[in-house]
This record gives sequence, structure tokens and C-alpha cells, in this order.
Amino acid sequence: MSVKVRIPTPLQKLTQQRAEVEVKAANIKSLIQELENQFPGIKERLCDEQGKIRRFVNVYLNEEDIRFLKQDETPLKDGDEISIVPAIAGG
Repeated sequence: MSVKVRIPTPLQKLTQQRAEVEVKAANIKSLIQELENQFPGIKERLCDEQGKIRRFVNVYLNEEDIRFLKQDETPLKDGDEISIVPAIAGG
């Protein structure tokens, strides 16, 4: 299944400055692994040492937060759009 992944600006240096990439994956976990296969180093920016998505990284499937779905086990289908959005803190 081919899905479109929107890459945030801070991570685009790992994707050859591409803001969008296409990946074939069955769920979010395999999507992250495929991103790592294509763009080494990206997984450590997205996941902690246990392989879970970092707290400050928000992932949306077709504009719906995967935290309210099945998290990294959320299934994907052909044509889905994934947005990776790092949280921004400030005061």
C-alpha cells in the first residue's frame, strides 16, 4: 500500500529536502521502519529507545491523531496521507 508522508521541515535534511515522500507500509510501525530504510537516521528522531513514537511527535492519518486510533498499530490503506508534526513548546 502506497501512502504519502508529509515530512516536517526539521527532518527534511534527512529526506534530501523533500517535504513529501511515498512509502509502502501496512501500518504506522512499518511506515516508520520503511522511512528508516529509505532515510537512515529518521527513526531515532521519531521514536524512543523502545521503538515507541516520542511524546513530542504527533502523527496524523488523514488529519486524525493516531493516539486516538491504534497508535503505531494503526492500519494504512492505499492513498492514505500521513503527517508528522513535531510539538512546539514555548512561552
